[in-house]
Amino acid sequence: MTQPVKIQIVRLRLGTRASPLAMAQAHETRARLCRAHGWDESAVELVPVIASGDKVLDRPLADIGGKALWTKELDQWLDDGTIDAAVHSLKDVETIRPPQLLIAAVLPRADKRDRLVLRQAQDDRSAATLTDLPPGAVIGTSAPRRAAQVLHLRPDCRVVMFRGNVATRLAKLAAGEVDATFLAAAGLERLGQDKVGHALDPAHWLPAPAQGAIAIECRSDDARVRELLGAIDHAPSRAEVMAERALLAALGGGCHSAIGVLCDNDGDALAMRAALFSPDGSERVEGTARFAVGDADGPALLGQDLLARSSAAIRTLFGAGK
Repeated sequence: MTQPVKIQIVRLRLGTRASPLAMAQAHETRARLCRAHGWDESAVELVPVIASGDKVLDRPLADIGGKALWTKELDQWLDDGTIDAAVHSLKDVETIRPPQLLIAAVLPRADKRDRLVLRQAQDDRSAATLTDLPPGAVIGTSAPRRAAQVLHLRPDCRVVMFRGNVATRLAKLAAGEVDATFLAAAGLERLGQDKVGHALDPAHWLPAPAQGAIAIECRSDDARVRELLGAIDHAPSRAEVMAERALLAALGGGCHSAIGVLCDNDGDALAMRAALFSPDGSERVEGTARFAVGDADGPALLGQDLLARSSAAIRTLFGAGK
């Protein structure tokens, strides 16, 4: 007797960048959606795109369009209905988003820290600290935050532009192009490389706003998709990252701004610590704040305080300080 053909229905088309890390994040999102709704994996179709930011790797991101280069193709696909939702590494998403788009879900936040990876100790997490860097070490990074922090702590080092996905940067490091580089701990863990490098203590080295968070965006007027995605939204993680993004918005920070921030959720309140740096790392202004979950004034007031205590060299990098 002929077995009936099982018809699989695609319930959601999920857009993602095509890089290995982005695909790992999309697979995690699909798995969470399917568990939450009792779907077969085939119910969520992954639709990859090669983002503009993945095509041009020989120039700093800030010089070729900023964070929009990570999102513009997926934004267009959402607008024209090619996809129902898009998966993003939230730290790479512009602070001000198009009004027709909405962050409908934030997954449980992973490790917020950076990892320092030395060329001679890529697989030894205990052997890579900032003090291990030789005098005059060459550090590869394209992030103003990382460049300013390392120069603040080790002004003898030299920073060079260093872009590419995780595998590309590790290959460049192994080839001796630089002595060390920085990678997000969350990204390494999602790629199964959690033993690479040494996690930097946030007490001395602040991560990027929303680092470690995966966000899923959809059209604001798509009630069906908003409801589906809402089932995997993690409220504590959302509270942290939205507060960090509120600080960034209040500062008017962009791709040229060197800012580190760490927000921890302890129930009904958020504790935030943030620092602004001059590009050369010589100046550092730090502040802390504690405020209720959902209180947008808390991050804004901290931002105002930081700018008020900053020099012109720092303020010129932030729109709110101009």
